[in-house]
Amino acid sequence: MADLSKIIQAVQAQRGDAAESIDVRDFTLPLNAIHDRLEGDTRPLNTTHVDKLMESIATLGLIEPIVVDTQNRLLAGGHRRAAIAKLRDQKPEIFEHQFPKGAVPVRVMPFDSEEHPDLALAVETTENDQRKNYTKAEVLAIAEKLRSAGYRDSSGRPKKGEKRLKPALMVIFGTSLRTVERYLAEDEKTPPGGGVSSEVSPAQIYKQSLRKLKQCQTLNPTTSKERDLAKKLPDVIQLLEEILQDSDVK
Repeated sequence: MADLSKIIQAVQAQRGDAAESIDVRDFTLPLNAIHDRLEGDTRPLNTTHVDKLMESIATLGLIEPIVVDTQNRLLAGGHRRAAIAKLRDQKPEIFEHQFPKGAVPVRVMPFDSEEHPDLALAVETTENDQRKNYTKAEVLAIAEKLRSAGYRDSSGRPKKGEKRLKPALMVIFGTSLRTVERYLAEDEKTPPGGGVSSEVSPAQIYKQSLRKLKQCQTLNPTTSKERDLAKKLPDVIQLLEEILQDSDVK
């Protein structure tokens, strides 16, 4: 996400205000204590986007805090707030797990949006257009958590109730499908000739194998050999998980 303090300073400079230090602080608030914008959203809520955000928040928690002013009025994060509200109403146990005692992370900007509507608009529009530049490692770590929660890399028309990995990552990080696919493809690459690169640790190899084996568990075996393999998969997966838990594996 863009540096919101720099946005405020830029707007203040444009209107001739004296340069002041910007004190942006992170707190938590009860969801009901986050008030609506005075002028309403510049971007209407997309219900599909809200549903996808709710699924990711249920699995990962809130990655980017909701942005408010000093009066707890919403500045940016309307879809996140709606997704959290839906999670609270539909899955209260998961909501309580992700937000103990109902405390939602917020980023408080040091101004009152009623007194400074230009600052409020600058924060809203910029935060909607720009997100924090996540590293490839951060994206892959989140992808792994989603896979563990049942999200799949499958292609074609999604089945009823199927959770797709790539669209979820696009929603979470606000990035393009091309970027997501590039990161995932690079994660799957092996060194030329099938050998093990000196830069790839055994744990990484085991981790990739474990992920693929877990994906195999979702398949429907049709031959006797496939059914025999399916019976052995739980033991192999357990062995790999034990190897990864071993502190000697780096």
